[in-house]
Parts: sequence; structure tokens; C-alpha cells
Amino acid sequence: MKTSIRLRSGILVLSASLFFVSVTSAQITTELAMPVRSIGTINEKSITPALQDSSSTAHLDSAVAALKKGDKETTTQELKEGIAGLEAEAQQKPTSFKTKLLAQVSKLKALLPLIPTGALGSGVLGKAVDLAKLASGGNQLESLLTAGSLIGKGSQLTSGLSGIGSVLSSLGGVSQSTGQSLISKALGTVSKLDQGGLAAKAAEPAAKTQLSSILNLVKGVL
Repeated sequence: MKTSIRLRSGILVLSASLFFVSVTSAQITTELAMPVRSIGTINEKSITPALQDSSSTAHLDSAVAALKKGDKETTTQELKEGIAGLEAEAQQKPTSFKTKLLAQVSKLKALLPLIPTGALGSGVLGKAVDLAKLASGGNQLESLLTAGSLIGKGSQLTSGLSGIGSVLSSLGGVSQSTGQSLISKALGTVSKLDQGGLAAKAAEPAAKTQLSSILNLVKGVL
């Protein structure tokens, strides 16, 4: 009788031990697997937006370069990629430039059927791309301007202003000389925004005024 009870007790203990090992193993497996999914999600969210803007203009520039070489297939592909990027930007960062940006996108789309026929010259495409880049630059600059304080955003503003200045130089005309003058003054002001302290606070009102003037100029060009 005692032997039978001992055997049953031993079986119960063994079963409980196996159950504990099984549960523990499952928990460890789950805990090991979860961080991998979490890390993947974080990377996707943090990296994608950062690449969006620069890749759009890079595709547009590549389209112009490819057309100059006579590579129609690459021109078409790069132009489509650039158009898609600009459309995404207009939806993700909507400002008062959204309508103007989408209008330039529509003009780029209208050029696509001309590429296979050879009817599209690199000069025409180049100007259309410049105007699209100008609209994008204005959209991004206004997005920064309306996002709150400009303090600490000097480098971002400098990059945006330099891009707009480059496009205005390419387009030429009266707006080019006026724009370069405004941009030159603004660059000197926004550089102080990253200095911190009283210098940055003192520079912010002037920076906002100068940036607004540049954005109005850009709208006039578009």
C-alpha cells in the first residue's frame, strides 16, 4: 500500500516538473522572439520618413541626367519614382504649398508619354523638374516654419534655403537675383538659431520674417 502511494506521488511530481519545464520553455521562446519584431517596427518607422524628401529630388535629377544620355527607359522610371515621392510628401507634410506642389507633379506626369517618342528635350524636362523641386523646397521650408520654435533648427533651415537658392539660380530671371539676396540674409540669421541662449532667441523673430518673405517669393515664381 505504501509502495503504491509513493509511486503515485512520484508520478505526480514528475508530471508537475514536466509541465513547469514546458511552460518555462514557452515563455523563454516568446520573450526571445518579441524584441526582434519590436526592433524591426522601430527601424521601419524611424528610417522611412528620413529618406523621403532627398530621394524624391534625387530621382528627378537622375531622370534629367538619363534623358541627356538618351536613356529613355531610365528617364521614365526615375521620373515616376520622383513623382511618387512628391505626391507622398504633399500628403504627409501638407502646407499652403500643397496645391502648387501637386500642380507641378501634374505637369511632370504630362511629360511621361513624350519620353518614349523622343519628343521631350532635356531642357524642357530640366525646367519642369526645377519648378517641382522649388515647390517641394517651399513646402518643406514652410513645414519647418509652422512647426513651432525654430531654435535648434538652423542646420535644417540652412539646407532648405540652399536648395531653394540653387533652383532659383538654375531658373534665372529677376526672381533669381531678388531671391539670392533674401536667402543670403536669411542664412546669416538662421545660423544663429543653433547657438542657443540669448543669441538664438534674438534671431528667431527675424528668421521667421525673412523666411516668410522667401516663401512668398517662391509662390510668385510658381
